[in-house]
Amino acid sequence: MSRANLDKDPREVASMFDDVAAGYDRANSVMTFGFDRRWRVITGRVLDARRGEKVLDLAAGTGVSTEEYARGGAWCLAADFSLGMLRAGRHRNVPMVAADALRLPFADGSFDAATISLGLRNFVDTKAALTEIARVVRPGGRLVICEASTPPFAPIRFLYRNVLLRLLTWLGRRASSNPDAYAYLAESMLEWPDQRGLGEIIAAAGWTKVEWLNLTFGVVAIHRAVKPEWAGDSVDSAA
Repeated sequence: MSRANLDKDPREVASMFDDVAAGYDRANSVMTFGFDRRWRVITGRVLDARRGEKVLDLAAGTGVSTEEYARGGAWCLAADFSLGMLRAGRHRNVPMVAADALRLPFADGSFDAATISLGLRNFVDTKAALTEIARVVRPGGRLVICEASTPPFAPIRFLYRNVLLRLLTWLGRRASSNPDAYAYLAESMLEWPDQRGLGEIIAAAGWTKVEWLNLTFGVVAIHRAVKPEWAGDSVDSAA
């Protein structure tokens, strides 16, 4: 069994997710007390993928999020660099492809929208990945990211960092085939930028109209942005 470190070497991250693939969806539900389902539904509403659109679901894992986002009739592609995760999701009726977020195998402007659910913090270079994603989204297309974040209310933030993350790690260790992987996942949440910090990274990667919405007291946040028709960016809070 392997686990990644916070340097996020892509081979180590992929190997770690290969190890946990078989029980990943179950472990996620246990760790989040079932909130992962609610977060996917809300992310899907924000994404608002419609019939006739092409959507890239990056770091899609087993495709559980892709399946959710395709409910409106859009063509949604699950992409991940963990072959183990993709194999674990073969039973889902969604197209899948192995892909590295820093070197996406798609032409410029191939998609109407791109989305990442609880996977962006595992990329070795966040800004570079967001820049590459912008390349494959058409001008005027959109980006929606659901990711762990920082509760803005200090008492909840304290409980989250000092109690909840330890509990989540404990639960993940017992629900996963690779217990050490969940130590990394908790560590990656602690070192991840807050809502505004991530918004600034998204804007620096060339996206415009960046805004965010807090979910579950800010434990998770959805960021939304648009690929500009021309240069310029802004960062606004919707929370």
